Amino acid sequence: MMPSSRFNIFQSGFYKLTTAACFVSLLVATGCSSSAESNVKIPNQQNGNTSAPIVSDASQQTLRQQALRIQRALANDDFARITNDIHPTRGVRFSMYAYVRPETDKVFSREQFAQYLQQAKIRFTWGDLDGSGDTLVIPLPEYLDTWVAGEKYNNASISVNEFKHNGSMINNLKEIYPNSEFVEFYHKGSEQYSGMDWRILRLVFEEYQGKRYLVAIVNEQWTV
Repeated sequence: MMPSSRFNIFQSGFYKLTTAACFVSLLVATGCSSSAESNVKIPNQQNGNTSAPIVSDASQQTLRQQALRIQRALANDDFARITNDIHPTRGVRFSMYAYVRPETDKVFSREQFAQYLQQAKIRFTWGDLDGSGDTLVIPLPEYLDTWVAGEKYNNASISVNEFKHNGSMINNLKEIYPNSEFVEFYHKGSEQYSGMDWRILRLVFEEYQGKRYLVAIVNEQWTV
């Protein structure tokens, strides 16, 4: 065999070996890249589907049930039933409108709430009525019956920790209670008044020693 033929055979064999090695290297690199990508993405997807949202949903459902129980007690004028739901150390605040006024809103401890339910002739100044400017001065049971008016929310739409509806007045609830949770009841109003008699009831809760307690009852309605 001539030297040039041997050289050509050698060159051809070397080219095939080089091509095969490159092909194998490419497969290995591609496989490693896919494996690494899987290792990054799959745990993230699993973390997004862990039980945390389920726990959150269950917690919100428990909050909703507690709020519904309080609303039903208010609707049935069974006001004493909510006494144990009131925060043991902070009491419960009553705000006539969406803008909570810490300086002037009435706050009752559990004991005071129970006391003034019984002493139904003692009147309190709750605030000024929007529009007329008249001062609302009535006993606690009458305030609960006529202003909070729990029966209006028997068929209300309910949202948890979300402001679904707002009027023209500033809503500062989360500024006053930044660590709170709340349940909003919305009564859309009647056809008779073209919906202008809509009302909102917000029950505000804070945790104390592992349990939620009522810290505020905030009402809202149409204002000028």
